Amino acid sequence: MMEEQERVQEEVPAAKRTGRHHAAQEGEVFNMRYQALRKLGCGAFATVWLCQDLRRKKHVAVKVPRSGQSFAEAAQDEVALLRCVSSMRKKDRAGENIICLLDDFRMMGENGFHMCLVFEALGPSLRSLMGNYAAQGLPLPFVKKSLQQVLAGLHFLHKRCRIIHTDIKPENILLCVGDKTLQKLLPDVVDSSQRTEMGLKGPGDDLGYQLEACDLMNVEVKIADLGSACWTYKPLSKEIQTQPYRALEVLLGLDYGTPADIWSTGCLAFEMATGECLFDPRPGKYFSRDDDHVARIIELLGKIPPQIALSWKKSTKFFSRPGKRE
Repeated sequence: MMEEQERVQEEVPAAKRTGRHHAAQEGEVFNMRYQALRKLGCGAFATVWLCQDLRRKKHVAVKVPRSGQSFAEAAQDEVALLRCVSSMRKKDRAGENIICLLDDFRMMGENGFHMCLVFEALGPSLRSLMGNYAAQGLPLPFVKKSLQQVLAGLHFLHKRCRIIHTDIKPENILLCVGDKTLQKLLPDVVDSSQRTEMGLKGPGDDLGYQLEACDLMNVEVKIADLGSACWTYKPLSKEIQTQPYRALEVLLGLDYGTPADIWSTGCLAFEMATGECLFDPRPGKYFSRDDDHVARIIELLGKIPPQIALSWKKSTKFFSRPGKRE
């Protein structure tokens, strides 16, 4: 079976393999330095691997985008943003609330070249933690502490770096833990000897249990994944943010700025505290998911200011009076 797959791979022209994920294997060494131990995740844009940095003898997370020029350019944009973060971090302690880029390199694979990014290895995401607390939400002291760190990180991004994150959500807030807590977070695939070597931070996707309240209060959080971020003076796309955390101005197709991140953080705060999304819009027969989202915002927060409502291209369809839904 493996031989057949390899033969099919050989028959596909290199040009047509561009844009695919790199088919990495455990034990593979990237850039003659980073040995792949375990795949941490795979998305539409990239795969992320837990790796051993053979030079510095520590664990890191290596993000391997899909091959091809367009993905390389997107990765290079992310590198530029992260380098700005690294530069400003030296001047502002709040930069510690943003994930740290350690290295970047180009790698040639069977599907073409990949522009790879190397990050500090952190714990699982808030989404993973929230999944273990089900409907009751996270303990409020931890919610408050975590949100303070997220807001400090966003203030740093907005004011120091002039960056809009554009995708604040539980999946993009990662846990940063100490030695004892790390032992509980590490997946079974990492043996005890590796756990000892991993130091203060480590990977993990599934907690599989609830952390004790005393341990939870020792957990710090960091904002991660600047893959969709942009400069405040150069927005890249009208379509930003994951749906439940999408700001009103984005839903209405208006210009946006750093407040869009704060809106997402407000939605995040509600979800952390209650275990439920503040807005969970659904499409209908005669309206889109965005339309329903706008309606739910009005139901919760009241009418939209007229100057904003009337600037929406669908305003005449949805509003009989300025800012009031029909």
